[in-house]
Amino acid sequence: MDPLFVVVVIAAAVSALCWIASLVTTDTSWVDRAWSVVPVVYVWVFAASALADGDDAGRLVLMAALVTAWGARLTFNFARKGGYSGVEDYRWAILRGRMSPARFQVFNLVFIVLYQMTLLVLITLPAEWARTHPAPLTAADALIAALFVGFLIGETVADQQQWDFHQAKARGSADGFLATGLFAYSRHPNFFFEQAQWWAFYAFGATAAVASGAGVWGGVLNPTIVGAILLTLLFVGSTVFTESISAAKYPAYAEYRRTTSMLVPLPRRRDGARVS
Repeated sequence: MDPLFVVVVIAAAVSALCWIASLVTTDTSWVDRAWSVVPVVYVWVFAASALADGDDAGRLVLMAALVTAWGARLTFNFARKGGYSGVEDYRWAILRGRMSPARFQVFNLVFIVLYQMTLLVLITLPAEWARTHPAPLTAADALIAALFVGFLIGETVADQQQWDFHQAKARGSADGFLATGLFAYSRHPNFFFEQAQWWAFYAFGATAAVASGAGVWGGVLNPTIVGAILLTLLFVGSTVFTESISAAKYPAYAEYRRTTSMLVPLPRRRDGARVS
């Protein structure tokens, strides 16, 4: 059976379950709970297909192993924040309050469920591109893997710093928002590293195509780049919305936003110039 068809069927089933669960429980975070799990399944479906066909699957197994590490780390971080114990993302509650019930349900189905679940398929399609362009591993793959691991470590550090800060806030020994550690160089370093991992994942598929004889078009640049682009756009939009909440809550956030890069870690500006 075609592995892409299998992935689409799994995605459709999970989408239906997430939507139905959101209606039954009035909790719209079901896609969030699937976010770190289903991409791992999808990539292993592509890898298993290559192994079953007897193709050179070294690259796909490497991709699957790296995405498994990504999923395990993200699942752990989500779980310790209560994500699997009925805690809904606070941003959905805010949006629910700004929309009529009917409008929010349309938003729930179209964006929260269908768009995001489709995106989770799209970001894994470089694995399908690698499957259909089998080629031995190259030095470029080693470099991309090292970058992926580096981005994974960066996100782990950022999430731990954020966790420690919120634990301190809960104890009453900290207040406001986090602006130290990696957050002194980026307002959302964990968001940056998350996106960077999926751009590295795209690079694996591009490398496979180039190694199998494709050029710039269809190789370096190929249709699976859509997933990484849409993921970046989603994160940018989500970040803007999140920051609007923080700015309304903390007056000092305006100065932090003025001096500190939004995503890409950069030295903090000291000359009064605004950063993006």
